[in-house]
Amino acid sequence: MTTVLTQGGNAPLTAARVTVEVTAPKALDVSGLLLTESGKVRSDADFVFFNAPNGPGVTHRPASGGAPDAITVDTGAVPAGIDKIVVTASLDDAGATFAGTEPTATLRDADTGAVLLTFTPPRLTRETALVVVEVYRRAGAWKVRAVGQGYANGLAGIATDFGVSVDDSPAPPPMPTAAPAAAAPAAPAAAGTPPKPVTPPAVPASLTKVTLDKGRISLTKGGSVSLEKNGKPFLAAVRMGLGWEPAAGGRSVDLDASCIAFDAQRNKIETAWFMKLSIFNGAIAHSGDNLTGEGAGDDESITVHLEGLPPEVCGLVFVVNSFSGQKFTAVKNAYCRLLDAGSGQELVRFDLTSSEPQTGVVMCKLVRQYSGEWVMTAIGEYVSAKTARAMVKPAGAML
Repeated sequence: MTTVLTQGGNAPLTAARVTVEVTAPKALDVSGLLLTESGKVRSDADFVFFNAPNGPGVTHRPASGGAPDAITVDTGAVPAGIDKIVVTASLDDAGATFAGTEPTATLRDADTGAVLLTFTPPRLTRETALVVVEVYRRAGAWKVRAVGQGYANGLAGIATDFGVSVDDSPAPPPMPTAAPAAAAPAAPAAAGTPPKPVTPPAVPASLTKVTLDKGRISLTKGGSVSLEKNGKPFLAAVRMGLGWEPAAGGRSVDLDASCIAFDAQRNKIETAWFMKLSIFNGAIAHSGDNLTGEGAGDDESITVHLEGLPPEVCGLVFVVNSFSGQKFTAVKNAYCRLLDAGSGQELVRFDLTSSEPQTGVVMCKLVRQYSGEWVMTAIGEYVSAKTARAMVKPAGAML
């Protein structure tokens, strides 16, 4: 039976991995903040949202295939110094308020999809952002609390309240419009243990979605860009180019690029790789196998005709594995780039500036949003896998 929480109510988590979805009649952006005992983030890396979708134990899932924006918390992977994860929701339309809109949070078992509990905050008025729920530790166990605290100054107001610096114009002081639920007393620190210092944020977080309006984009790990321009879908067909070179003095490295297509439930539908160069009637086409990485330019490329993809395809994950078994520490100058397949113009580039002694890497993903737009996110996560088949499970987990 599904538990229905009221404001201030709490309940124990019955799953180690949970997903918090927030739905409303209007488009929402859902975010997560990892907070220490002080109630602040350690750095901007603890702010997980559409432009920075991966944090320690916390990931952002963009809306796609009818599934809403969501935050997933893997409690087993949350750092020991984090006391709680706050899940927020803000309106995608900058000029809109929550007046007449009732957002509802649904907490699911992330592995089975089963609904564990729901929470609908009290009626809202001029709020533009909301602290919806918090997932927190108490006496060694994990619980969830229904908060429902509104802010009239948007996501920037929430972010700055919790210690995040943003590069938007300075936000006014936070304006809570509903009294926050009373917090349970924090567990006392062990005797003689000095408090951990809060690391000041080094780079302000951008609360503006990155698009192709300003031309070519260089992504860093975890960064995202929407494939739209002037508010409209910009591309009908894209080419993902991947390149690499053997390390100096090393033997040839046989890397294989693949594109794995997933549905809304993260189930694999099909894979384009060197053993199957064309899928979905040519909507995704692989250039063919490169056995050495020799030569200038892209070593392998995969062309995607976005408009030709079946509607059940909600996510594409581009992966590279070392078929020859060498670790990526034996590879240099690995990169992926996104090009306009029609003009050949380079739009987005992601360079792997560091490598790990593994045989596979999840380079990036393209996710279809609920609105129909596609968003590319640079991942750059290394895994132990030498074939495309072995990349399916880790790739699906990173959608």
